Formats: sequence, C-alpha cells, structure tokens
Amino acid sequence: MGGNQTWVTDFILVGLQLSTKMETFFFWIFFLLYIFSLLANGIILVLIYLNPSLHTPMYFFLSHLAILDISYASNNVPKMLVNLVTQNKTISFVPCITQTFLYLALAASECLILAAMSYDRFVAICHPLRYTIIMSWKACVALAATSWSCGFILSVAHTILLLRLPFCGPREVNHLFCEILAVLKLACADTFINQLVILAACVFVLVGPLCSMLVSYTHILRTILKMQSKESRRKAFSTCSSHLCVVGLFFGIAMLVYMVPDSEQREEKEKIMSLFHSLFNPMLNPLIYSLRNAQVKEAFHRALQKRFV
Repeated sequence: MGGNQTWVTDFILVGLQLSTKMETFFFWIFFLLYIFSLLANGIILVLIYLNPSLHTPMYFFLSHLAILDISYASNNVPKMLVNLVTQNKTISFVPCITQTFLYLALAASECLILAAMSYDRFVAICHPLRYTIIMSWKACVALAATSWSCGFILSVAHTILLLRLPFCGPREVNHLFCEILAVLKLACADTFINQLVILAACVFVLVGPLCSMLVSYTHILRTILKMQSKESRRKAFSTCSSHLCVVGLFFGIAMLVYMVPDSEQREEKEKIMSLFHSLFNPMLNPLIYSLRNAQVKEAFHRALQKRFV
C-alpha cells in the first residue's frame, strides 16, 4: 500500500440504473411487496402461535422460516427503497459490512432450516410410527439452534476475511445492496482466500443440504407411491410439494449467483436474482405454504371467524 492511498469510508450502491419516473414506479411496487411480505409472514407466525393444532415440528420450522424471511427482507429492502427515491446512494463502511454480515448469516441459516424441514418430512412419511420419538421438541430445538448458529458462524468467518482487505477505491458497488461478491470487487488486494472460503461455504450450505434433500425426497416419493389410500397420497404430496417449491426457488437462485463462474454480462442478471431473493422469495414462501396447506388455511379461516363473528 502506497503512502498516498486513502481508505474508503463509504460506498455508492449503483442499484438499478433507471429513469426518475421508473425509480418512483418501482419504489411503490417494491414498497407494497415488502409490506405484503411482512404481513404475510407475520400472519403465519401469529397463526402458528395461536393454534395448538399447528404446534408440531413442521410448523415449528415454518415459524423459523417466517422469521428468517422477515429479517432477510428487512436487512436489504429498506435501503434499496431509500436509494430509489434519493440521489444520494451512499452507504457508510460499517453499515455496509453489517448488511453483508446479516445477509450471509440469514441466507445460510435459511438453507439449513429448509434442510431440517425436509428431514422432518422424511421422518413423518417414511417413519411415521417413530416420528414423535425422533422429532421430539428437544431434537427440533437442537436442529433450529444448529441452523442459526452455523449460519452466523459462517458469516463471522466471511466478515473477518472481508475486514482484513484494504478498500482504497473505487467506491461503486454494482449491486442493489452490499452483497459480498460485489464488495470484494472493490478491494485493493488479492481476494483469492475470500473466494475460496465462499466456495467452501456454498458446498456446505447449498450443495450438502440439497443433496440430503434429494436423498430424503427420493425415499419420500417411494413411500408415497406405496401408500394404498389416495387421501394419504394426496396429503403427503400437498405438504411435500409446498416445501419443494420453496427449496427450488431458494437454492436454484443461490447456486446461480454463487456457484456459476462470474462475468460482466452476469452482473445485471445477478441484481435481478438477488432482488428476487430479497423481495419476492420472502413474499412467496407464506403464499406457497398457505395456499397449498389445508391446516394453515383452516387456521386462517377460524381466525377470521373469531374476529368477525
């Protein structure tokens, strides 16, 4: 580092390069989607809390997924909304690193919670007689705590490696928020170790859980096809298809962003995929589970009847 180099104290979030009218239009669209996401996930949490019939391992993990989705969206979207209506798109160094830390921690935790949910379905369908023994509340709490802990520990490692890098310019983060790959491009030093650790983390929180889920659902599918009752098959398919939709959306986009070789042409596409992760995915998750889950719909209808009758 030369003596005439200065440290960067803030960054500029480039975001989506739109006209003023389009920025205003997208502000209101994103704002409404964000509010809807908070309300939808909040309703899921309230329904699970108020209905004893939903006090099961499956909905225990679903409540954690709702908390993660609320936190995930709230970490990224508010600053994105502010940038759409103001000319000053700067973000200070510490808030930027904090946003990166929370983004990584929450994303990794969600991957592992989704894996825990698939394991719960595997035990429920393939080993129903042992379900209450295997998926005890102690086991559920341990799985959830492990998921959150691993996510935040991985994020601490990424953040420490990020903080060791010098940032002396440029300041433009070509993204909607302080996403780690976009921030690393601004470092004035070699980022090979950072990239290597990111790849290793992707194998741990993306490839590993995805492989375990594929194995689980292979066994689940075989078990469902052997069921004699059409009603049992329908209920099993309905529950599992909801989870598979969420897994497909979350893991598919994450693997495209972090495991496909980088190129300049992909930067704009990555912004759209990250927008889907931050805004649309948290909104779609409660819709997928509520529209395809009879118990959630029944609990919602009962709540409405108590409120208005």
